[in-house]
Amino acid sequence: MAKLYFRYGAMNSGKSTALLQAAYNYEERGQQVLLAKPAIDSKGEAAIVSRLGVDRPVDFTIAPEEDVLTAFMTRREQVIRDSGKDVACLLLDEVQFLSEQQIDDLLRIAIDEDVPVLAYGIRTDFQTVAFPGSRRLLEIAHSLEELKTICRCGRKAIFNARTVDGVFVFDGDQVAIDATTGEQGDVSYESLCGQCYLEESGGVLNRGRRSKYDFSYNSAPDADFS
Repeated sequence: MAKLYFRYGAMNSGKSTALLQAAYNYEERGQQVLLAKPAIDSKGEAAIVSRLGVDRPVDFTIAPEEDVLTAFMTRREQVIRDSGKDVACLLLDEVQFLSEQQIDDLLRIAIDEDVPVLAYGIRTDFQTVAFPGSRRLLEIAHSLEELKTICRCGRKAIFNARTVDGVFVFDGDQVAIDATTGEQGDVSYESLCGQCYLEESGGVLNRGRRSKYDFSYNSAPDADFS
């Protein structure tokens, strides 16, 4: 039986680079893969963009509320028609932006369709609260793997702090895409360890302001994956 893998890490931990490398490894062995990402991730438009400067177009984007299993099966059938080979792996970037129902579809693809699913993303938003998609992956993925990066102080980074025009902010909508310009200015992120995050936030975690992308935050269990 194929498995659902969740490979997560703070910003700048090399998630997109690792995804593109995994796709290359499959294809080097003559296997077919499909790449996808949520449509809401406007960075790179319809491509996966690595911070190392490597990019690759996705085979499809996933709209909010779209049935991922149906979208996958449509592209899978096209691959089989064009190449005569089945899809060996589905790779997804920025999976934190998917809904809980869409994450359940990824599990169905792995189990019912016997196609491995490699999902890459971050666990928590700039207020340290789990994205619905990431939380669901932590609950149901067969395998959890942390991709590590370091904070400016040299410790392991675990949080994603948001800046607007170079100033740290801790209130606002949950989703604001990196390297874009919003109503308040240019959005960027910095990966921080717990201590540096608390220093910048004035000791505050989870200020409690949520956006339309918040499906349910009655509970947000976390775990120590160190």
